[in-house]
Amino acid sequence: MKNLLKHFTAGRTLVAVALLLPIAAQAHKPWLAPSKTTLSVGQWVTVDAGVATQPFVRDHNALALDNMVITAPDGSTVQPENPSKGKLRSSFDLQLQQAGTYKIAFVNSNVSASWEEDGKNKRWPPRGTPFTAEGFAKEVPKKAKNLKVTQMSSTLATYVTAGAPNDGALKPVGKGLELVPVTAFTDLYVGEEATFKLLLDGKPASGVEVEVIADGVRYRDSMGEVIVKSDAQGLLKLNFTQPGLHYLSASVSDKNAEKPATDRRTSYAGVFDVLPP
Repeated sequence: MKNLLKHFTAGRTLVAVALLLPIAAQAHKPWLAPSKTTLSVGQWVTVDAGVATQPFVRDHNALALDNMVITAPDGSTVQPENPSKGKLRSSFDLQLQQAGTYKIAFVNSNVSASWEEDGKNKRWPPRGTPFTAEGFAKEVPKKAKNLKVTQMSSTLATYVTAGAPNDGALKPVGKGLELVPVTAFTDLYVGEEATFKLLLDGKPASGVEVEVIADGVRYRDSMGEVIVKSDAQGLLKLNFTQPGLHYLSASVSDKNAEKPATDRRTSYAGVFDVLPP
């Protein structure tokens, strides 16, 4: 209990309800859309952030920026400029003052409990409320019927580079589902195979299904998603057929949870820019 409480109270309070659930499991997908992903040192990038049934479509809600962390190429944390929140999207600016790759990420964690009581399904905590050990002990019966406690974590990220790319902001932390580039994020081209690596708790995540959706969904008859699966080494081989932003998402459910949780769901979603051939 102490380890889990420490893990979930170390960060900021979770206020973005849409991000309390694993990304790949939501009906609405949170997304990020940078104006450019490859720039020169000193230039500015604008990023939109929203939640919608289809990635990049501004038709549902703005994404709260409270839990966003921007990591600079040297590993330091930098603050966004001019943050704002509208009805359908949030936005912010970022000046790329260092050479290398920046990571813009929302990393969220929470715990939820479900059980049966007097023939009714009960859940705790209420949506938008973070897990606390005190609340869990008070609100969840110790001998609850069909008690299930789930630990949830999600990452939503995009990457922008000033000049030559580097990996100072891209080093895996060894917890949950993560993605690391084998092909540099600046080298994604139509007609050229790209390789990423999925990690689960720092180890290769094999056999994980990944969904890839290209921008422009509202101009197509269908979402046009492509499903690929990571190999035994956790590698993903991708072949892009059109330029523009792409949304990649995956999730894993297992029993590797921290007490008092018994089940874990961890997910990753990333936005990448694919260049013309």
